Amino acid sequence: MLHTMSTSVESATERSAAEVNEEIRALWLRSGGTLSAQQREEYRRLVMEWAAAAPQSAEAA
Repeated sequence: MLHTMSTSVESATERSAAEVNEEIRALWLRSGGTLSAQQREEYRRLVMEWAAAAPQSAEAA
């Protein structure tokens, strides 16, 4: 379904969920708590990457 993931995230798939979470936190800190349209797009991409890297058991939570 997500065609862009296969091209834009391939090189980043080796990162752990913790590493991606740190990048998400840094994005929020840089934004001062209000994301621009471009930052929201980056946030959405990071959350999808984090979900892919998170342990499968997290889906049941």
